[in-house]
Amino acid sequence: MTWLKETLGTEKAIIAMLHLRALPGDPGYDKSKGMQWVVDRAKYELEGLQKGGVDAIMISNEFSMPYLTKVRTETVAAMARIIGELKSDIVVPYGVNCLWDPTASLDLAVATDAVFVREIFTGAYASDFGVWNTNCGEVIRHQHEIGAEKVKCLFNIVPEAAKYLADRDVVSIAKTTVFNCHPDALCVSGATAGIETDSTILKMVKEAVPDTVVFANTGCRLDNIERQLSIADGCVVGTTFKREGKFHNEVDVERVKVFMDKVKTLRA
Repeated sequence: MTWLKETLGTEKAIIAMLHLRALPGDPGYDKSKGMQWVVDRAKYELEGLQKGGVDAIMISNEFSMPYLTKVRTETVAAMARIIGELKSDIVVPYGVNCLWDPTASLDLAVATDAVFVREIFTGAYASDFGVWNTNCGEVIRHQHEIGAEKVKCLFNIVPEAAKYLADRDVVSIAKTTVFNCHPDALCVSGATAGIETDSTILKMVKEAVPDTVVFANTGCRLDNIERQLSIADGCVVGTTFKREGKFHNEVDVERVKVFMDKVKTLRA
């Protein structure tokens, strides 16, 4: 038994991504539509995900491209406003992801009562965003300083659009991350959102740290979910739930229902 049952209500949990549209300060932000349009779009997507039967929701600034590794104040403020307006309608456990800034994610979690965050907490990378460094010790100390000890931390150990600077294999990374940093879960990803997590790598990670929760973090689809859930403790799902399975489209409640019906059959 893992913490998933107590926190998310089930084992083999499906965390659905609620991708917020571009926010103030983002290159893609539509000033003519303004923040209310972003809020309304988020409410629509929340309704579709919950009607479809997902176990939990992760709210992220997915369309704040290109991402920052130190998120600006206006982004966190906008996300807090949106979550505040959604909160009365949220009926499942929820988390937040302020891409790609673990400190900002924890601050947002405390402000909005989120129960988990997903971030890049460890490692040094060559990435699309430049040379990317982290300081896990500093971030976890901040977590305790702000009273976020109960917020579950999902560590993405195979970051999207990035490669570890050191010549280390994923098994070694998984083992030392668990030993040194005590993550609540490890997330294993494909190259970008919507790209399937390599099941071979997923299996290697799970076998290396059998007592740690491991998520398949990208590219879970109807045709591979049985295989992925046979290895992983849960999955983070975004693109699959959208119209035609395309990243930039809106959530399609029927796709969510079909996917979750299969998951519930597998869990049974």
